[in-house]
Amino acid sequence: MTRTRPFLINGQTQYLAPQDDPRESLLRWLKRQRFHGTKEGCGDGDCGACTVAEVVTEQGERQLRALNSCLLPMGQVLGREFVTVEGLAQGQRLHPVQEAMVQTAGSQCGYCTPGFVMSLFVGYHEGKLDDHAIDGNLCRCTGYVPIRNAMAKVEHDAESVRTSALPAAVRERSANLDGPPHSAFLLPTSIDEAIAFKQQFPEFQWLAGATDSGVALSRGQTLAPGFVCLDRIPSLTTLSTHDDGYRIGAGVSLVQLERSLADALPMLADMLPWFAARQVKNRATVGGNIGSASPIGDLLPCFLALDASFELHGPDGVRHVPAHAYFLDYRKTARHPGELIAAVTIPKPSGRQRFYKVAKRQTDDISIVAGAFRIDIDEQGTVRDLRLAYGGVAAIPKRATATEQWLRGRVMDAATIAEATKRVTEEFAPLSDHRASREYRTALIGNLLHQFLTGVA
Repeated sequence: MTRTRPFLINGQTQYLAPQDDPRESLLRWLKRQRFHGTKEGCGDGDCGACTVAEVVTEQGERQLRALNSCLLPMGQVLGREFVTVEGLAQGQRLHPVQEAMVQTAGSQCGYCTPGFVMSLFVGYHEGKLDDHAIDGNLCRCTGYVPIRNAMAKVEHDAESVRTSALPAAVRERSANLDGPPHSAFLLPTSIDEAIAFKQQFPEFQWLAGATDSGVALSRGQTLAPGFVCLDRIPSLTTLSTHDDGYRIGAGVSLVQLERSLADALPMLADMLPWFAARQVKNRATVGGNIGSASPIGDLLPCFLALDASFELHGPDGVRHVPAHAYFLDYRKTARHPGELIAAVTIPKPSGRQRFYKVAKRQTDDISIVAGAFRIDIDEQGTVRDLRLAYGGVAAIPKRATATEQWLRGRVMDAATIAEATKRVTEEFAPLSDHRASREYRTALIGNLLHQFLTGVA
């Protein structure tokens, strides 16, 4: 039997065995191969105990990305490089972040420790050691103070120290990772090839970062007989700025989006730090968030408020669908079977914009209600244009179009704000669930808009 494409773990070449299930997570494959340092906690990408580092080459440089191995199916591992906690020490010499965790007593029960070490390892070599480096890792013993002390201990190490601490597996790749993919995980390298695969195997499912589908796969649920993976198509990962706006490839990760456009689009700067943990944002893609069409996807209200348009490619060519016309019903969209989301275009916005998120915990949690607002007011205080979009309050991410229409052309004063607050609460009929009651969500709908309008009045 022909071997599938190899992959690297700590610099060592590995292969999927004929009996291996390509839908199995990298985490569980590691456990079966006796890489016991990588732990399974939640299996949902929430706790970070399973964190590993992927080694990627960007702009000619070797770089590290933390990710949740519980969400990554083995079919997408092929041809990739990874470092686990076993690969950090050089002989008997611990990596600086490991040594710091020892010296500051950063480990209590120890179960979460390898995941924290891997997140610190990536942050250390990125030069970005802060709370966001570990906000995807949970310590159930509440040992965050000594872990923060460990972070502070190595935060200011010289670049020469950081470089010398890089494991050999990160410094250079010594193996050829070419070869055929698994028959159930097709790996096209162009949009045309992906569309052709989808026509040949219509029952296969599109798969990008797998942060959504990976949860189902981690639970042993079979989503499709196979997958057309979109994470190897260079044209999907391009982000460009033009005089009249922005074009964002559907394969752009949320971390890449945050680094590239947060300064230009304050709404994204408000939203992305709280969207999810670094491990999730390193894999989650713009197109995946749109494709899932979740009514609680935090990126989607932003696209509505920014008048985004989605570029769809399919067997019949290319078409552009405005965001406000794309979402039809719960998890139903205007995308045709066989089409893939190739890019998002956003015109350069005018006026003020903000994003608000209310959740049970500050980071790495699903929104109870999210609000994405943009307004353009002239020098006399009259509203020229606006967009008011919400997530978590309907079957789809939705704009408050009636309130928008009422506000347009009015002078922004206290009476206008009060009336707009009242009207917007009447425009939605949210449900009660285990996260919040209908009454609480309704109050949030009004309060978030009131806060925004008061701030810009």
